[in-house]
Amino acid sequence: MNRPIQKLSLITTGVVLGLSLSLGQGVFADRDNEATSLPLEELRGLSDVFARIKNDYVEPVEDKDLLESAIRGMLTGLDPHSAYLDPEQFKELQVGTSGEFGGLGIEVGMEDGFVKVIAPIDDTPAQRAGIQAGDLIIRLDDTPVKGMNLSDAVKVMRGKPGSDITLTVVREGEEKPLKITITRAIIKVKSVKSRMLEPGYGYVRVSQFQAATGDSLARNVSELRKEADGNLRGMVLDLRNNPGGVLNAAVSVSDAFLDKGLIVYTEGRVADSRLRFNATPGDVINGAPLVVLVNQGSASASEIVAGALQDHRRAIIVGRETFGKGSVQTIVPLNNGAAVKLTTARYYTPNGTSIQAEGIVPDIKLDDVRISLIESGFEPIKESNLSRHLLNGDADEMAPEAPAPDEPDEEDKDEPLAKADYQLYEALNLLKGLVIQAEHMR
Repeated sequence: MNRPIQKLSLITTGVVLGLSLSLGQGVFADRDNEATSLPLEELRGLSDVFARIKNDYVEPVEDKDLLESAIRGMLTGLDPHSAYLDPEQFKELQVGTSGEFGGLGIEVGMEDGFVKVIAPIDDTPAQRAGIQAGDLIIRLDDTPVKGMNLSDAVKVMRGKPGSDITLTVVREGEEKPLKITITRAIIKVKSVKSRMLEPGYGYVRVSQFQAATGDSLARNVSELRKEADGNLRGMVLDLRNNPGGVLNAAVSVSDAFLDKGLIVYTEGRVADSRLRFNATPGDVINGAPLVVLVNQGSASASEIVAGALQDHRRAIIVGRETFGKGSVQTIVPLNNGAAVKLTTARYYTPNGTSIQAEGIVPDIKLDDVRISLIESGFEPIKESNLSRHLLNGDADEMAPEAPAPDEPDEEDKDEPLAKADYQLYEALNLLKGLVIQAEHMR
């Protein structure tokens, strides 16, 4: 579904092994009427520290390095998603939106000095090696993570494709740390996959939101409709372990199933952070019943889609409570080739609900039988667990819940659906019930 792209694109995701998954381009205009006086006393303290380091530190330090570290420190102290991107990181960020980049294939954040896995990305070395949402990475090869910042840890994890790195991982439910060796690769992420679950019942998996995800989803649904001879009776949209991506892509995917109404809006302190996105006429499945699968690894742009479809009663949301990242990051290019990623707004569902640090609560909560029996009591990382996370702004924060499973491996697809993917099996059963109800009411 084609539509004009907003001139100000926004980021709705975190860091993927040092590469943000998506790029927004925005420049802060001069706002003379909003200018505030400089805190001279505090700046004098900064100047004193700068001079002391220059004169007394055990080794000489370049002015450029000191100032860059000061900038990093200012942004790191704000929230987990604001960051300074040096020219190399900024360039990699831009490449990341194309869906091809180097690395391991995991969405990560920093918590208490360690690297936390938000979600592994489909069909990447990290997922194939068994990395799971909620894993705490404590060593990179023989190097302890404690004491590194996220950028430093990411640089260690990146490397030449084909080379190995061993991650030492602490995982809830395991008595001892796990050592997982992963072979680095060029990550080529296919953001949309589809197949028929049964005649007339389609399945579309969105693993992350890239610039072309909306168009790719439309093509996949069109192919499913052809396979169903034009009689696509219902569909399951799988957003589990989808860490987010480009906001415009989330709007496009939501719009694909909505004929009208508000999809999402953002609210911040400055005028250009206040945006509203509305649906355009046309539903790619012509109003057929829709079930959306989510879990604790569904974050950011995934939550925009789930929230919009839930508020408009267009879909039944099934699974586990989502990650709860309801903040928007704007990329501000700097004159030196670097950039600042700054949290500038919260986003809200059509009904005015802020998801920040809370997440989307499914209409039907559904555990995975195999995981819940083995790892009962495991609490996954969520936005509300991150240090300095942005408060919701509307309500008290929610407690974290237990995890849901990863998507089944390729070799599991020949198993009965109930065994290979219990949540998908139940979603299909629910979809069949909705189809019968809809057809009965005609």
